[in-house]
Amino acid sequence: MFYDHQQIEKKWQKYWEENQTYKTSNNTDKPKFYVLDMFPYPSGAGLHVGHPLGYIASDIYARYKRHQGFNVLHPVGYDSFGLPAEQYAIQTGQHPAITTEQNINRYEEQLRKIGFSFDWSREVRTSDASYYKWTQWIFIQLYHSWYNKDTDKAESIDSLIQHFEEKGTEGLNANQNDELNFTSEEWKNASDIDKEDILLNYRLAYRAETTVNWCPALGTVLANDEVKDGKSERGGFPVFQKKMMQWSMRISAYSERLLQGLNTLDWPQPLKDSQEYWIGKSQGAQVQFKVEGHDETVEVFTTRPDTIFGATFMVLAPENPLVETITTDAQKVEVDTYIEETSKKTERDRMSDVKNVSGAFTGSYAVNPFSNEKMPIYISDYVLMGYGTGAVMAVPAHDERDHRFAKKFNLEIKKVVETEEDVQEKSFDSKDSVCVNSDFLNGLHYNEAKAKMISEIEAKGIGHGTTNYRQRDAIFSRQRYWGEPVPIYYKDGMPYTLPTSALPLGLPEVEKYLPTEDGDPPLGNAKEFAWDEANQKVVATDLIDDKTIFPLELSTMPGWAGSSWYFLRYMDPNDEETFVKKELADYWGQVDLYIGGSEHATGHLLYSRFWNMFLKDRGYISHDEPFQKLINQGMILGMSAFVYRIDGTNQYVSKNLAKDYKTQQIHVDVSLLKGTSDELNTEAFKAWRPDYADAEFILEDGKYITDREVEKMSKSKYNVVNPDDICEEYGADGLRLYEMFLGPLEQSKPWNTQGLSGVYGFLKKFWNLYFNGDVFEVSDEEPTKAEYKVLHTLIKKVVYDIENFSFNTSVSSFMIAVNELQKIKCNKRNILEPLAVIISPYAPHICEELWSLLGHGTSIEFEKFPALNEDYLVEDEIEYPVSVNGKMKFKISLSAQLSAKEVEDLVISNEKMQQILEGKTPKKIIVVPHRIVNIVI
Repeated sequence: MFYDHQQIEKKWQKYWEENQTYKTSNNTDKPKFYVLDMFPYPSGAGLHVGHPLGYIASDIYARYKRHQGFNVLHPVGYDSFGLPAEQYAIQTGQHPAITTEQNINRYEEQLRKIGFSFDWSREVRTSDASYYKWTQWIFIQLYHSWYNKDTDKAESIDSLIQHFEEKGTEGLNANQNDELNFTSEEWKNASDIDKEDILLNYRLAYRAETTVNWCPALGTVLANDEVKDGKSERGGFPVFQKKMMQWSMRISAYSERLLQGLNTLDWPQPLKDSQEYWIGKSQGAQVQFKVEGHDETVEVFTTRPDTIFGATFMVLAPENPLVETITTDAQKVEVDTYIEETSKKTERDRMSDVKNVSGAFTGSYAVNPFSNEKMPIYISDYVLMGYGTGAVMAVPAHDERDHRFAKKFNLEIKKVVETEEDVQEKSFDSKDSVCVNSDFLNGLHYNEAKAKMISEIEAKGIGHGTTNYRQRDAIFSRQRYWGEPVPIYYKDGMPYTLPTSALPLGLPEVEKYLPTEDGDPPLGNAKEFAWDEANQKVVATDLIDDKTIFPLELSTMPGWAGSSWYFLRYMDPNDEETFVKKELADYWGQVDLYIGGSEHATGHLLYSRFWNMFLKDRGYISHDEPFQKLINQGMILGMSAFVYRIDGTNQYVSKNLAKDYKTQQIHVDVSLLKGTSDELNTEAFKAWRPDYADAEFILEDGKYITDREVEKMSKSKYNVVNPDDICEEYGADGLRLYEMFLGPLEQSKPWNTQGLSGVYGFLKKFWNLYFNGDVFEVSDEEPTKAEYKVLHTLIKKVVYDIENFSFNTSVSSFMIAVNELQKIKCNKRNILEPLAVIISPYAPHICEELWSLLGHGTSIEFEKFPALNEDYLVEDEIEYPVSVNGKMKFKISLSAQLSAKEVEDLVISNEKMQQILEGKTPKKIIVVPHRIVNIVI
């Protein structure tokens, strides 16, 4: 019977949509299971075949769990704020909302074609005001919270105010920007503005001067992962380090909990390692060094206080405020020039550039508090203001970077840890040796020396032992248009939150999406964007009088704001009273399976964990961690095609002749190749782009052969394969099976369209098991033991594979089972019904159609997954190969219940064996039960 995949798939996609087959109920006595894909950003290019890989895997798992009787939440939505739509708006004037809507419609059309079992009724979009109302609400909760180190959680700012009123800062143990000291009387007597200023020091969302990656061309601050080699990832514009007043999130308060929480998660180890490194916990001491001729001191954090006698110079971060104070007139030009150069590098670039050594001398000296020796103070880009104190005591004998710096600037290198190595030539960094040249530490090992030095530092009153974290607070404002407005207005220069009744604070209309002429963010172009405090509403900007009508915050939230809590909104997507009802958050709990790319390790996955912990602290949800199990899917790689252009010409030479010429390798669109070959369609190439219209070709055997290479699939490499084309030709079920068949989920693997013919052939064979010619024919006759064995072997393998996410080996097992059933001409209902259920998570359309033909009036989706009966896997008979002197002579079928001795006796008495023996007695007989018989004569 002809397998018409197009007709079948359209029919069932329509059925699922009309019947809302995958709509999930919150009211059920079934156990829950929450399967989620990482939030897609709807780009203009739409999906290529690499994108659905993780979605297909999660969909198979979601369908399998439904078959197991779980109430499965498997939603979809869009992380729809983002820079690409804004850039397009700047270029064309088209509102980002229009671009985003078009992109989402395209994505949704493509996703529906692949047959995903998403609950579309729960779709959320971060750029919808009904969604970002709650993102703004969470921001307000963060603003009105502080972190109490004694209770180790976030609490309402009211409890902090109460502490100040009763005791001032006495006994306060809080996360803060600066350590403040005041009495309850001083707090009570402070003005309202001073009180607000003090509270900003403790709030979890706060405003402070921060060093940021500023991109003048884009007019915005960029996150570290949006900057590459000192340029913006989007557009390649120069990026500078700049101090700006910015909103920040106090994620640093959660560093220890974020670190400890990793132990409870079933995540890939490399991903956990990334977060652990990013958080960067280290234990050591905070120490103050006096600066000669100045009142200021340089405070450093060091993990090796035991090496303080070997500290021979100091290095400050170029942006450290002390630099301006302590730089001498003679060194000012050199220092200012160096600071200007450093501002062109991002912190990430500075951290990763370990080979280049640079710096400038400030002209000032610190005094080593233990050796009393003078230490020249330098600045260098390898010291970061955000880590520790923005200053290091340099111990060149025992730190590789300090050693390179000392060699470059000819500074003293002093050994203080025992080693045979010549520390003048190479640093020796070890915790296994003992201290030398270190006065009262001499002879002590690392742990003893460290503890002794910390107690001496504390005794001198110049510091204390402490734990430090590399992770800094997350900058939360962006100078962009297309993002969530921050619900803040300014009164007397201080920020105040809007009342929650005024939410959402909508994005205003603007004439242009660029910063204003005064350098304000794009929202500064809005005519209706001021806060009327008396009437509690947004009014025209020209009414601002700073008495009753005040300016609103002009920055918007970063891209990660909306994606830091979306998994909670799916639980209760249409609630207008709260972001998620507590009872629904308690029912759905953690995401049980989260699938997405590893590139989100230190962005989205950290911020989501932070917001989740905060919401738990404040009593809105009950679970500590958002994602219990996480899988990073690999990439599907494209097979790029290249032509070779002879330098200085518009001549293109075929691959195998290119070695004879000086050429440039150029990507060409894979659609310009003939069929599935490597041959270029030269006429199509000439028509592709105007600059190729008069191209000339040097051919081999009358053909232009392109070079091919496996690379990341991307639009810029012209190697993208559109899933729509694959669904058209091979069907969505073919696409789903092939993507899983390519290899293990976590590995990257190359795409090859030719490989689809194999899975398509399998689908046709599977389809035809249910037909006799063109007639649907299934027998109600009881299956044979052999038929049950094929079925239950498959059940055992598929259950193991799905639960271990080995989807590729399941597809192989389907092929083996269908081949075996075809060979024995099986058409029994008791085999073919469960077979359709087993394959349906992978190929849902064909299985729905077969289920319907089998006489069922309901979807296959909620049928119970077939139970394994191990009895069918027990062999009745074993076919033993009989080997004589190492050569296989014949096979004999014997009962599986026989002992080794009984097998031996039956083999020896067998007629064929008697002929081989010719009356001789075997020297040796070896029976491997259920496997083989070896005889030596």
